[in-house]
Amino acid sequence: RDWFMLEKTQSTEIENIYNRNKNKYILEKVSKNIFFISSLIAVLSLLLIIGFVFYKGLTPFIFKGYSFIDFFTGSDWLPGSDKFGIATMVVASIVATVGALIIGVPIGILTAVFIAEVAPKKVAKIISPAVELLAGIPSVLYGIFGLAVIVPNIQNIFNLPKGQSLLAVIIVLSIMMLPTIISVSETAIRAVPKAYKEGSLALGASKIETIFKVVLPAAKSGILAAVVLGIGRALGETMAVILVAGNSPVMPSSLMDSVRPLTTNIALEMGYAFGTHQEMLFATGVVLFTFILILNLVLNKLSNKAGN
Repeated sequence: RDWFMLEKTQSTEIENIYNRNKNKYILEKVSKNIFFISSLIAVLSLLLIIGFVFYKGLTPFIFKGYSFIDFFTGSDWLPGSDKFGIATMVVASIVATVGALIIGVPIGILTAVFIAEVAPKKVAKIISPAVELLAGIPSVLYGIFGLAVIVPNIQNIFNLPKGQSLLAVIIVLSIMMLPTIISVSETAIRAVPKAYKEGSLALGASKIETIFKVVLPAAKSGILAAVVLGIGRALGETMAVILVAGNSPVMPSSLMDSVRPLTTNIALEMGYAFGTHQEMLFATGVVLFTFILILNLVLNKLSNKAGN
């Protein structure tokens, strides 16, 4: 009898273990399928968006006989006269992005260095949340700030008829990319092993020399990633730029000229455009997407080399 009860108990325990393992297996399988479906939806959404934009944007050149070279190099954007040239907008977007990088990257990296390496902990605990808060401000508020503060100051300082200009765009974009560059660069700097810094200091280098000759080179992969994200923010920004750019589709000859970047052109006219006009706006989106893709590929390549 005792033997029978022992065998029954063991059988029950084995059955319980089997049921628990079976439940875990089912749960893991369901979780795995959920993760797979989620990633599949994300990839399919991206492919659908890219496919739709490229289909609409390339239609005028494939089926209607428009020249892509004339579209890309033309300087006249007159939809009513069937003239679609985006060279002025391409130049405005590139100059605005480069100008914002020239201002924003050094300030962002130095701020990240200050937070991660120089500032006392109490000060760093104040600045870091402030930077995160800056990242959470809607882009239209940056545009309103630029329109209310930056634009009038540019108008008064340079004695211009209006302050909405390429310079205002550069300043606003440089401010907008700061949170991204600071946050990512700070994370990269903090990830540098302490042994690097300790070794440099032990060899007689000062703290500043250690930061610029050891820490920053070791963190350059992450810093380049921050620059990539900053470029994406600058090239893709729309609402803030609309408010401070002036939106004149002319070739800029100075920083004081009104400009119309690619994103602004799409946002301003897509609401009422139709037919070929609408398709040319999609073609503008294709050019913008291609620019961002090329920049990301190049900078990611540089980032990977820096990491190696």
